[in-house]
Amino acid sequence: MEKITGAKIVLETLKYLGVKDIFGYPGGAVIPIYDALYDFKGINHYMTRHEQGAVHSADGYARTKKVPGVCLATSGPGATNLVTGIMTAHMDSIPLLIITGQVSTSFLGKDSFQESDIIGITSPITKNNYLVRDICELPKILKEAYTLSKHGRPGPVLVDIPKNIQELTIDYSLFERFLKEDIQEMRKFKSTYTNKEIEEFEDYLNSSKKPVLVVGGGVLNARCIEEVREFINKTKIPVVSTLMGLGVFNKNDKGYLGMIGMHGLIEANRAVNESDLLICVGMRFDDRIVGDKNRFSPNSKKIHIEIDRAEVNKNIVVDLPIIGDAKDILNRILNLDLKIEFEMWRDSFKTLEVFKDEELNQISTLSMLNEILDENYIVVTDVGQHQMFTAQHLDIKKPFQFCTSGGAGTMGYGLPAAIGAQIANPNKKVLAILGDGGFQMNQQELILLAQYKLPVKILIFNNGALGMVKQWQELFNNKRYSSVILDVNPDFVKLGNAHFIDGDKIDNIDNLKKLKEILENDKPYLVDIQMSYKHNVYPIIPAGKSYEYTIGGE
Repeated sequence: MEKITGAKIVLETLKYLGVKDIFGYPGGAVIPIYDALYDFKGINHYMTRHEQGAVHSADGYARTKKVPGVCLATSGPGATNLVTGIMTAHMDSIPLLIITGQVSTSFLGKDSFQESDIIGITSPITKNNYLVRDICELPKILKEAYTLSKHGRPGPVLVDIPKNIQELTIDYSLFERFLKEDIQEMRKFKSTYTNKEIEEFEDYLNSSKKPVLVVGGGVLNARCIEEVREFINKTKIPVVSTLMGLGVFNKNDKGYLGMIGMHGLIEANRAVNESDLLICVGMRFDDRIVGDKNRFSPNSKKIHIEIDRAEVNKNIVVDLPIIGDAKDILNRILNLDLKIEFEMWRDSFKTLEVFKDEELNQISTLSMLNEILDENYIVVTDVGQHQMFTAQHLDIKKPFQFCTSGGAGTMGYGLPAAIGAQIANPNKKVLAILGDGGFQMNQQELILLAQYKLPVKILIFNNGALGMVKQWQELFNNKRYSSVILDVNPDFVKLGNAHFIDGDKIDNIDNLKKLKEILENDKPYLVDIQMSYKHNVYPIIPAGKSYEYTIGGE
């Protein structure tokens, strides 16, 4: 009778689930899986140069393809190298299936070579995790983990598979039976709102003079973009976005005021501050949004439409929580007889400005990109000043066109995430906007562009500093620049060349025109854009402060 190994079960189950691409790095505890991959058809494996690169690539893949990303690593340090990326996905509600190898079951808990308690380590940053102790449970666990990652509020799920489980065999017919068995029914997410809450929503809206809609990343996760836009068209309410909600609206949408928060635009933050009713959809009142929670939108009633009950009243106590699937809730709201409009309130705000600059800096570069980029681009950033400049000034035209680490603020995210986005979207153009600090955290992943012929374009905003930390030291630590000036950086163009990637330096504003030709190229390319570290990102609201303490941005 035909047999199948646990390692082959992993691959067959992933294929059954529709997985086509995985990212990983081999090691002793996953050798059986890599051996099974050797001649396996139907799944592409992309070998990154560090496990963190694998998990960030899976993250970029998931965000832009809208399916769970899958990554694979060995036990011990291989597994712990994934932790930062798992946290990144957890904080931004990104569905990942993480598969790790583990020491054989007879050696568990004995401080064996390359043993780590990855289950305990990742418990706070995963939706669930599983240690497989029975080969017969493997198909069910993998199916359950994959489904759970995208069920309800998305997030990462980890499956830890001991090496001996990968090497064991069972009858193929038994595997087929296990594969087709229904997984344990997910604890169905139940919308707990009632007709009463929908009626209260209508009463709040009808009583309001200055409502504002706040869209967060949950709008993208719930795929309720059209419902949100229809609601705005019917009511003429001004709308603002969190960092994770960017792309739901664009700069041409009437009443869209841009991003709110610590580096939010002045008019967007002013609208929230002056509002008498905040309608918040799929956002979690993060401290970078709220600042001083006692002074956040002080005169407004607050409605929170949210799928995760744990987020309700966690940071801000709201007047009306509506717990459920945002798409379902918004469709109920759209069925109301909404005759009230807020056009005069909406039109009291300035439209989003197109910023220009006469010197080579972040704003002039982004202004040039706004003239070049179309809807076929996916833009991925790293973390720091360049990220906030991009969020403020780049016109993100469509949903899922912008990819960044928000909640965790993970430096080193941008390059591997761009790689994952390009693999997920071979017919789209991917642009990675990186800082010189963050780029160096995962620069080893450059070689994948050459190896897999990925036409990712990399723009390094090279200001010779850890710009965001430097800005804080300038504003709040009396310009005591401690360990933030990168006075010795690599030659990034030569570094790209060493990885078989063409590149160029731009050191004056006239040469920004080169970007059009560079971005139309069908090969990977690295551009070192040299800027002064003296250029800070404004406006900024100091941490823990309210709108009245805004610095800059006038």
